[in-house]
Amino acid sequence: QCTYLEIEQAERTHAVVLSRPAWLWGAEMGANEHGVCVGNEGVWTHEPVGEDEALLGMDLVSAREALEVITELLERYGQGGSCKEEPVPFVYHNTFLLADRTEAWVLETAGRYWAAQQIREGSRNISNQLSIGREITAEHAGLRQRARRQGWWSGDGEFSFAEVFSLPRQPARMEAAKARFRAGKELLRQHAGRITAETFMAILRDKDSGICVDSEGFRTAGSMVSVLPRDPALPCVHFFTATPDPSRSVFKPFIFVANIKPVPQVRSPTFRNDPAKQIPRFQSTVDRRHELYRRHQAALELMEKDQERGQKLLETLRDLEKQGLEGMNALLEGRVAHPPEELADLFFDCVEAEMKFY
Repeated sequence: QCTYLEIEQAERTHAVVLSRPAWLWGAEMGANEHGVCVGNEGVWTHEPVGEDEALLGMDLVSAREALEVITELLERYGQGGSCKEEPVPFVYHNTFLLADRTEAWVLETAGRYWAAQQIREGSRNISNQLSIGREITAEHAGLRQRARRQGWWSGDGEFSFAEVFSLPRQPARMEAAKARFRAGKELLRQHAGRITAETFMAILRDKDSGICVDSEGFRTAGSMVSVLPRDPALPCVHFFTATPDPSRSVFKPFIFVANIKPVPQVRSPTFRNDPAKQIPRFQSTVDRRHELYRRHQAALELMEKDQERGQKLLETLRDLEKQGLEGMNALLEGRVAHPPEELADLFFDCVEAEMKFY
């Protein structure tokens, strides 16, 4: 059972860690136990968005295998339905970043149609707009025929997915996305050849570029950074904020091991008569904030009222994050060997420490 519809059950499943809006089934980003990571962004294209309930991009969160699974489901079930917990539908299509230990892809969709680009070197970003041009590695079998039939492409010259399928008149938020995309690309270029987990955290916190958004309507809800060693003997380390606005959040490390300690402090409450599941949907509101989120918000209010104390708290939280990063580096460099039970408690302990500081 996905957010809006049922699909066939996979024969075999893997353990996953997901960062997701609490009201829906899927996720905005996450990873599985084999180091396959997926993140998604909304886009608007020539293909009309569908309010009819189908798969959400967040329901579709291996890199090559992930690409095949997502595109197969997309072609079979389509995408549609509101992506926001409000009575007025907010509908979009999706782009995805997919990465594992050995390869990375960008997958971009327009309705049931799609194009994918394998990223073979350097860095790559996405930001609420189509970005795959002529560098298409794989595509929907009927993609170009669809474009010609609709009059979006003459069939002459090279085919650019972004040029052909992007709207000539973009929604206002798409215009802002262009600046974000350019800024992200430039920030990555500035650090080319020496990108670290800290680099990504800094970029995700960048407010001048609009990458980090703190407005009520579209706040950056959660952030994730993953370190995926090529050596399969080393663990993948996934850092999650689990709270909004990464500029004032803590990235906390998570590693897949046996017997991981549950972390109820970052699990949103469930509701018997959930307005996201009642038909018609979203007719009432509920408070979905988990315990860490509540304390985080109270701390943000303190930061606004008392800047000196707020700055001191922020420095304390940054120290906590730094300890997690140093621990990860020591683990991956073989300087420290952590017993499995210690790693099983890692994310829980970091959340507990953060809550104590609040």
